[in-house]
Amino acid sequence: MNKLENLLLPFSHLFSEMAMLSVKPGQRFTLPDWHTNSHLISADAERQRSASHQVRQEARALHNEANNQTKWDEHDNRTRLAERISSVNRWKETLDKCLADIDAEIDALAKVKEAAERALQAKNLPLDVSIECLTLRESRRAIDVVRDPVEEELHKEVKVIDKAKRELQKRVNEAFEQLCLLQEARQQLSCDHRRKMEALEIDRVCLSLSVNSPNISFKVNPTRVPDGSTAPDEWEQNSQCNKERAEAEMKASTELREATVLAIAQTNNELEAQRVATEFALRKRIRDLERAYDELKWQEQNTLEEIAEMEEDIRRLEEDLRRKMQDLKVAHTRLETRTYRPNMELCRDQVQYGLTDEVHQLEGTIRALRQKLAESQDALDALYRQLHRIQTDAGYKANSLVLDNKCMDSRRKLVVPAEKFVPEVDTFNRTTNRALSPLKNGQLELA
Repeated sequence: MNKLENLLLPFSHLFSEMAMLSVKPGQRFTLPDWHTNSHLISADAERQRSASHQVRQEARALHNEANNQTKWDEHDNRTRLAERISSVNRWKETLDKCLADIDAEIDALAKVKEAAERALQAKNLPLDVSIECLTLRESRRAIDVVRDPVEEELHKEVKVIDKAKRELQKRVNEAFEQLCLLQEARQQLSCDHRRKMEALEIDRVCLSLSVNSPNISFKVNPTRVPDGSTAPDEWEQNSQCNKERAEAEMKASTELREATVLAIAQTNNELEAQRVATEFALRKRIRDLERAYDELKWQEQNTLEEIAEMEEDIRRLEEDLRRKMQDLKVAHTRLETRTYRPNMELCRDQVQYGLTDEVHQLEGTIRALRQKLAESQDALDALYRQLHRIQTDAGYKANSLVLDNKCMDSRRKLVVPAEKFVPEVDTFNRTTNRALSPLKNGQLELA
């Protein structure tokens, strides 16, 4: 029985339809209606096939158009990326060259600045000698206190040296400020160069992406315009401005270097010419004094007065030295005490720089005082020896002759290489002998 049911199961729907056909319809249609229905079904089928064909054709056209558009868009964007990479790379290479040029200019200007500082420092010895000569010749008494050619030349020499020092100090200050401007321009170039390197890396990564790349994904609102976006013209103008500013600063630096080198040579030439004129006048005056040697016995009293003044100066120097030692102790104590500041508070602030500069200044002052004290003691010893000679020679030795001879002896130091007399100081102290303003301190830290 079950086998029979299984055999008849596929025909069950036919039996159902036959049962329905056996039912008598409620309405009968005419033959034209039947033909009309058939035509309608055929027409609808034809229309549906036509519509389906139209949709298929449009879908194929859309498929082809979309594929072509996608390929062209991807090709155009790859081309744009390549062009952008090339453009950024050209600017990077331009900035590379500009950075190399500005580094070379900074180095060249720094060397010229150091040369100007050495020249400025070298002027201290001639100035000290000239002032020493003028001071020594102030000890002349009575008829010897005349405004002779030697004094005029010495005053001219002091003016020439002061003028040279002002000129060189001006060049050093200008070089310092120009170095700050060059460093600032270099900082802008360096930042621009670094950003372009980052942009190149990003664009190269984008250029390497494809549909087979493992790290592609959908992003949230990728078409947004990020904050801080710039137009191509602004981007180009920014790099161009950085480049033009660097070139302008380098041009100004080159002109300053040339002017500084010229100023160094000119001041040296003027000072050498004045030195020759001064020594010529001094030698002539010494010969005149030697001829009048028999008439200058009264110089003995002047020598005694000079000894008293020198002893007083030595006492003042010793007192100044003691006071400077106390000041140095205070500065040392402040520096040492500030080393116990905790953690991040232990910063090299302006106070630290100021205290350090104060220590350097005090140490230099103490060295100078000790040196001057030794020189003063030597001068005092020489005066005692000279007094003994005057007393021994019955007062024949004239004080003015001694003084001018001392001037000549002192001026012999000018023909010795200056570095043997110039004390070693740091670059900051050579740059200026005055306190820097907060703006200058900031520029110094940026340099």
